[in-house]
Amino acid sequence: MVLTLSNCGNKETEQKAAPVLPFPVVKVVKQDVTTHQDFPASIEGKVNSQVRPKISGYIKEVLVKEGEVVKQGQSLFRLETQSLSQDANAAKANVNAAQVEVDKLKPLVEKNIISNVQLETANAKLAQAKSSYNSIVANIDYANVKSPVDGVVGSINYRKGALVSAQDPMPLTNVSSIDEVYAYFSMNEKEFITFMEEAKGETAREKLEKFPEVKLRLANGKLYDETGKIETITGDINTQTGTITFRAKFNNATGLLRNGSSGTILIPRTFENVMVIPAESTFERQGKSYVYEVVGDSLADRPISILKDANKIYIVDKGIEVGETILAKGLNKVSPGTKIKPIEKPLDSIINSFETVFK
Repeated sequence: MVLTLSNCGNKETEQKAAPVLPFPVVKVVKQDVTTHQDFPASIEGKVNSQVRPKISGYIKEVLVKEGEVVKQGQSLFRLETQSLSQDANAAKANVNAAQVEVDKLKPLVEKNIISNVQLETANAKLAQAKSSYNSIVANIDYANVKSPVDGVVGSINYRKGALVSAQDPMPLTNVSSIDEVYAYFSMNEKEFITFMEEAKGETAREKLEKFPEVKLRLANGKLYDETGKIETITGDINTQTGTITFRAKFNNATGLLRNGSSGTILIPRTFENVMVIPAESTFERQGKSYVYEVVGDSLADRPISILKDANKIYIVDKGIEVGETILAKGLNKVSPGTKIKPIEKPLDSIINSFETVFK
């Protein structure tokens, strides 16, 4: 009877013991990793010219539309010239009168009836009248406002009937050449020093020439098809913002980028021979990052120091060693001391199995 009860108790214990489940695990390895630093950027056309009138007047015609491709010298606006035309007629009459006076005095001078000084004075008045007339004619031509460059018309700030002048706070419009565009972005002093220290080359120019091409993330979150090249860095640090400005150039044959667009510059940064683990293989507790180390068939939590997030993987500074095995997935199903059946997986298979929940 005692033996029977003992056997029944052993069977109940075996039935209550939690089954040892299989879990994927990975070994900590070292490899080279390329990450990207993000910097907000503003886009400008390679040529961005403000269009302003040289004379004051009312806009009579707007000859182009916003976004229209124009050529250098093409008329964009036409200002009212009625008053100028009247001034031109009056100036032309003065020229004719001065010419008549000169023509009248010439034969008198030739016959020594009058002094040559009188003729010279008349010639001076004729030259003055012609200058005044030519100035008015030039102003009439200025009333035909033309594009200073080849490019694309931006926002038109003044419409038909508006009174405009060269002193207005806003230009009539902007014409931008956008076959190539510049992306302007800034770094703080600390980031700039790190950037220059890690760039290859002896001089600043060599560092820029050898620096890898950069990428541009558009406002919709997608990467721009073309890569860009950092061309210039300003020579001083802005004392108000504590930043230094960079300029990268991108080809823009498709016209996707426009003057005034925004985006994010992605600058590559390479870490050589560093420890990496899947980001999914970590968890947080009280603001610290942990992994589950696999010790035999049991789990032990280990605090780690993460140096950099590199798109689905973490670069680990300390807390674990190369060759150690950690739990790869299913961290929310276990706790320290949990028994598992380790199934070793390649690092890439774990990283590529990630599913993005939030976009």
